[in-house]
Amino acid sequence: MPNPIPVILDCDPGHDDALAITLALARPELDVLGITTVGGNSGLANTTYNALRILALLGRPDIPVAAGSDHPLTRKLETAPEVHGESGLDGADLPEPISEARPEHAVEFLRATLSAATEPVTLIPTGPLTNIGLLLRTYPELTARIGHICLMGGAMRAGNWTPAAEFNIWVDPEAARIVFNCGVPVTMIGLDVTHQALMGLPEVDRLRALGTRPGTVFADLLHFFTRFHLERYGSADTPIHDAVAVAHVAIPGLVRTERYHVDVECTGEITRGRTVVDDRGQPGLAPNVDVALGIDRDAFSELMIAAVASFA
Repeated sequence: MPNPIPVILDCDPGHDDALAITLALARPELDVLGITTVGGNSGLANTTYNALRILALLGRPDIPVAAGSDHPLTRKLETAPEVHGESGLDGADLPEPISEARPEHAVEFLRATLSAATEPVTLIPTGPLTNIGLLLRTYPELTARIGHICLMGGAMRAGNWTPAAEFNIWVDPEAARIVFNCGVPVTMIGLDVTHQALMGLPEVDRLRALGTRPGTVFADLLHFFTRFHLERYGSADTPIHDAVAVAHVAIPGLVRTERYHVDVECTGEITRGRTVVDDRGQPGLAPNVDVALGIDRDAFSELMIAAVASFA
C-alpha cells in the first residue's frame, strides 16, 4: 500500500464535520497531521471545544488542534444555530476533552506543519475558508508545500443558505476567492454532490446497533441532524456534506468530478457567496477547479458506518 497522504482538516464542528473527522482518522490512506478550527457553524470557542470532544470520543487526543479565526476576513461572523444547535454539536452526550488546543493560532500551526512536512500536504477545509485564505495571503511561498485543497463548499446550482450561496462560502466569500484562485490544485465538494451523499433513519439504527459509545453518540447526532432536514426539507435523508471531502481524498474514484473555471461573488447584494461555475468554456476563463458532481450513495453510507464501527 502507498504511504498515507498527509492531511490537515480545517473545520467548524458541526455534525457533518464530526463525521468527517471520524472518517479521516479511520482511513489508512490518510495521515492526519492536525485539525484547525474556525468560526462557522458556531463560534470559535464552540467549534474548538467540539473538535476536542470528538477526539476524546474517538480516543485520539494525540491529534493536535489549533484554533484559528473567530470572524471572516472582512465581515462579522454569522453562525447556524438553527441547523447545528447553540453548541454547534447539539443532540448527543459527548465526553469532555482530554487534551487542549495548542497555544499558537491555526495559521501559524499550518505554516509550521507545512514547512516541516517531507512532502506536500493536502488541506481539507470543511468550514468557512478564513484560515486557509489567511495562510495563502500571509505566506504565499507555502503554496508549493500544499499538494491539494479539497474543500467542502459552494454549489454549481442552488445554494442552501441563500438561493444563490452555500453556507461556508457565504460566510467568507473573500477568503473563498483567494483559495479558488491560489494556483494550488483545488477540488470543490459542493452541494451538487453532497446532496447525493445521504444518511437517514436506517443509518441511525445501524449506528446504534453497533453497541459502542461512538456508535451511540453518532446515532444521536445523526438523529438530531435528520430532524432539522425533515422539518426544513420534508425528508429525513440528510446530506453528510463535509465527510465527502475526506472520502474523495481517501478513495479516488468514489466522487465524479469535472474541471471548470470557478470564481466567487463577493459584492453582490443578493448573490453574495455564489460560486460561479463556467460549464460552457467561456474564452479566457481557464479551468481552475475540479468540481464534484456525483457519488455512489450506498458506497458512501457503508464507508461512514464502517468508519464509526472502527472505534470502540
